[in-house]
Amino acid sequence: MLVLLGVGLLTGTTTVLFGFGGGFVTVPVVVWADSALGGEATRVAVATSVVVMVVNAGFATAVTPRRTLAALRGGGPLLLLLAAGGAAGAFATRLAPPVLTHWAFVAYTAVTLADVLLRPGFLRPRGQAASSVPPRALPALVGAPVGALAAFLGVGGSVMTVPAMRRAGHPMRVAAALANPLTLALSLPAATVHLATAAAPAVADGTPVGLVGLVGLVDLRAATALLLGALPVIALLRRHPPHIPDRVHAWAYAGLLGVVVAAMALSGP
Repeated sequence: MLVLLGVGLLTGTTTVLFGFGGGFVTVPVVVWADSALGGEATRVAVATSVVVMVVNAGFATAVTPRRTLAALRGGGPLLLLLAAGGAAGAFATRLAPPVLTHWAFVAYTAVTLADVLLRPGFLRPRGQAASSVPPRALPALVGAPVGALAAFLGVGGSVMTVPAMRRAGHPMRVAAALANPLTLALSLPAATVHLATAAAPAVADGTPVGLVGLVGLVDLRAATALLLGALPVIALLRRHPPHIPDRVHAWAYAGLLGVVVAAMALSGP
């Protein structure tokens, strides 16, 4: 539990700095914490991550300045399609083999890391090169596939939306802040699916499911510990945001992706 509380502190920090409501950080640690579930640990980690993202992203959105959120004005269709995709991705998690979910997480994270490092526009977004050009809005049609893939892997929307908003011209600070309401839109229906419709998996050592704190596919004890660590950090950093140079901020995002790829690859079945 102490490890989970510590990781919660980290997820609170990544929620504010990178828009990660928890997915990239919580999935590897919940896989480790629930290793007694065997191959089902990844499925439980994804579901637990989605629940943590709902709370973290919702709280971070609530304390984000309205002038920042104004960039999403008129984005109702995008939010609705993200929600629809999130529900579909959560149902897909129930049907897919756990090993597929695990290695798809590793593969997608690795591809994203290569993309942000090698393709122009992330480390130096278009809007900073030509400040007179306003940032572009994300097209609504990307909502369904982004929501489905993010919920299926438990990574949240930030892994896709932050690079997209960077290339649209937003600085990292704004891109990370806007990722939170987008993550909330897709993770809320996904969490509902995981809590209400999924059967809890059997524990490898015969321990009754109730004793490991599972509700459906969600490890509520792990989620609670993570949130107890995360929420105070989100409140503190929103009130006193750190001043990080934009380029350093972007490189830190890429570095975190690299750490997560390594952690999940090493914990693979």
